Amino acid sequence: MSLPCVLTLVANRRHGTLPKEAIDIARTLVKGESPVVLSEGEAVDIFCPPPGPGDATPATIRAALAPYKVDAILTKTRGRRKAVLVSDMDSTIFDGETLDDLAKATGTGDYVAEITKRAMNGEMEFDESLRKRTIGLKGHPESLLKDVLEHLPFTDGIKELVQTMKANGARTALISGGFDWFTERAAKKLGFDEHYGNQLEIKDGIITGQLIGDILGPDAKKEHLETICAERGVKLSASLTTGDGANDIPMLKAAGLGIAYHAKPNVRQVIEQQVNFAGMRVHLFAQGYKASDIVSD
Repeated sequence: MSLPCVLTLVANRRHGTLPKEAIDIARTLVKGESPVVLSEGEAVDIFCPPPGPGDATPATIRAALAPYKVDAILTKTRGRRKAVLVSDMDSTIFDGETLDDLAKATGTGDYVAEITKRAMNGEMEFDESLRKRTIGLKGHPESLLKDVLEHLPFTDGIKELVQTMKANGARTALISGGFDWFTERAAKKLGFDEHYGNQLEIKDGIITGQLIGDILGPDAKKEHLETICAERGVKLSASLTTGDGANDIPMLKAAGLGIAYHAKPNVRQVIEQQVNFAGMRVHLFAQGYKASDIVSD
C-alpha cells in the first residue's frame, strides 16, 4: 500500500540538475522512500508518511533546500491530478507586468511601478490601484498594447502546463486583475479554454483611461474558480491555482493545490505551497506527471 503523502522536488532545468545531496536531505526530513524519477536530473517524487507533531513542515523543508535552489511541494497522493487549472497572468504566465510595461512606454514607469508594488504587497486596495494605473494610459493609441505584448516573454513551461492538463481532461482558465485585451491574446496563444480580465475602454483606437464594468479583483478571481469547478462538476479540492500577488491569495487558499509562483513576500507568508526557483513544469510534477507525459505543442 502506497504512503499517503508525496514530496516532489524540482530543480530549475536551465540552471543545473537536481543535486543528490538535496534529495537525501529531503528524504531524511520526511522519512521518505527511495526517490521516483519524474524527469531525469530535474524532478523526483519521494513518497512519505503524513507529517506529525514536530516533523518537518513545507517551510522547514524549503529552508533546508534553499541553498540548492530546489523547489519542494508536499501533497497528498490521493487526488493529485487536478481537473481545473486557474492561473493569474502578470508575473505568472508572463515574465513581467503588463501595466508596468505600459507605464514605462508612457513615461510614468516609476509612479506606476510603485503603485503595482503596493497593490501586490497588499498595501493598497486593488480597485484603487488599478484605476490609478489605468488613467495614465489616457490618450495613447491601442498600438501601445500591441507593442508591450510583443516584448513580453511567456514564463518557462507555461504552454506545457496548459496543454498537458487539457490533454488529460482538465478545464483551464486565465484570470487576471489586468486587462482582458491581454488575457484574450495570451489565452489564445497558450491554449487556455477561457479567460477573464478587466475591460479597458478603447474608442476609435485610442485608450480613454477608463474601465468598463465591474473591476475583477481578488474576490472575483475566487468566484470564477468556484464557478468553473461547479460547471466542471468537481469540488474545489480538484483544482490547481497559481499566482504571485496579493489579489491571488483568495483563489490560492481556496484551491485543492494553490501554488505561490515566484510570489511577493506577503503571499509567501500565507501560502504554504511555493515555487521560488523553477518554472511552470513544477505544477505538472506536483501532480505526478512525468516528463514523458508532458505535451509541448
